[in-house]
Amino acid sequence: MAANGTAEVTAAPVVMTAAVDEDRIDPRRLITFLLMVLGMFMAILDIQIVSASLSEIQAGLAASSDEIPWIQTSYLIAEVIMIPLSGYLSRMLSTRWLFTISAGGFTLMSLMCGLSNSMTEMIIWRALQGFIGGAMIPTVFACAFTIFPRSKMHIVSPMIGLVATLAPTIGPTLGGYLTEYLSWHWLFFINVIPGIIVTSAAFLMIDFDKPDMSLLRRFDWWGFLGLALFLGAMEYVLEEGAADDWFADELIVAMTAVMAVGGFLFFWRAFTAQEPIVRLDAFADRNFAMGSLFSFGLGIGLYGLIYIFPLYLSGVRGYNSLQIGEAMMVSGVSMFLTAPIAGRLSQSVDPRLMMGIGFGIFAVSCWMMTGLTEDWDYWEIFLPQILRGVSLMLCMVPVSNIALGMLPPEKVKNASGLFNLTRNLGGAVGLALINTVLRNREDLHYARIAESVSGTNHAAQEAMRMLEQVYSSLGEAADTAALATLTQMARLQSMLMSLADIFVLLTALFASLALLLIFVERPASGGGGGGGGH
Repeated sequence: MAANGTAEVTAAPVVMTAAVDEDRIDPRRLITFLLMVLGMFMAILDIQIVSASLSEIQAGLAASSDEIPWIQTSYLIAEVIMIPLSGYLSRMLSTRWLFTISAGGFTLMSLMCGLSNSMTEMIIWRALQGFIGGAMIPTVFACAFTIFPRSKMHIVSPMIGLVATLAPTIGPTLGGYLTEYLSWHWLFFINVIPGIIVTSAAFLMIDFDKPDMSLLRRFDWWGFLGLALFLGAMEYVLEEGAADDWFADELIVAMTAVMAVGGFLFFWRAFTAQEPIVRLDAFADRNFAMGSLFSFGLGIGLYGLIYIFPLYLSGVRGYNSLQIGEAMMVSGVSMFLTAPIAGRLSQSVDPRLMMGIGFGIFAVSCWMMTGLTEDWDYWEIFLPQILRGVSLMLCMVPVSNIALGMLPPEKVKNASGLFNLTRNLGGAVGLALINTVLRNREDLHYARIAESVSGTNHAAQEAMRMLEQVYSSLGEAADTAALATLTQMARLQSMLMSLADIFVLLTALFASLALLLIFVERPASGGGGGGGGH
């Protein structure tokens, strides 16, 4: 009895110590992870940082208006190919070497972008920057769910959720400041010092897993070719389709055909190859499939509104890039302040409820914008932007837990690439749809306004008389100037009405996403992901 009792007494602290060790965050790993998050921040930031300064880059490189969109398009096409490929490369090279190469290559390509002297150089370096740096984003998500205990995800999830939403939101603002006070070259030079720090930390500190170079011998080159053709052509069609009137343009038709061939080759190899470069079996998990769908919807909302607000503020209110950035910082600040609250709530609140509240708030913020007029200014869009920032954080923290938190560790790396891909594709699809709807609805609204503003319309006649009096100093050209002004007013109103239509559609989208939460299983409090290196 005494011997047994002694054994029981001495064994208890050992068990308790082991439990405590399994439930703690290793400080060294936390520091390493935070530096990796900085790398992810740079990669996501660079999607949007040039958007407010394209005209300055165009002037600096003597580029044509047709060439300048390729600064964005080349980056996005290359990045969207790398993101799903990162899971395979991470298993093959190890997290340490993949992240070191990705961060180092991204830093070097950033330097080369800033030193570019021609548009050709810029497009080449931007494509390489997007392709090499694209691996950092899904690798950070994967590490969050494999190196930390599940009980600590309320600390880790807000970090990656904040970066994923804050970086693209503040991108135009930061880009505007850098271009205004330094030059457009600093849009890229700003990455160099942080990039060197992240690259060094990745090489010296990451020790989460080991490489499996046997995967190099089994690399499915046909699958990779299909992936590159499928996603690259899809991104091009989505980026350029609306501007080129979709299938009225021969190149769009050709790229759609390339997308179809690439898609067939990719999916064929994904289901038949001995070691496919992208495993699709994660979609058999209902929560991962639903989480990816929600990520796709969040991509539409996140990138769609980053596009719509500057469109209104510049096109209607006449804001410059700095003023637009200052106006949109409201969302960034609200995201930052909401992140720790969202992390705390994720400990005790059902993630489905959190996302339902987040989707609901996003829908309300969009509905508030349906009353948009040409007189709305900073304070009229202030509350909708706060609500947007709060809602995105309430959604981004639980959505990654829902999608990745229940998967076995060996599936997380590959699944993280697919999960992040859905957000990027959601942004691309959302922007394509928004541009298409804007063009079609603006033409429709203008036609209806033009019909009502006829010679028999008393209000139209009064407006014309008043405008002719304003332009009376022009003599015989007064009526022409008055008609041009009236036409411009009609165009402005049709644009505002089409923007309101977009906000109605976004309201319906996020209300629908909230309803789809009934198909999600609640993640187990201790399940999935974490707990150490694999």
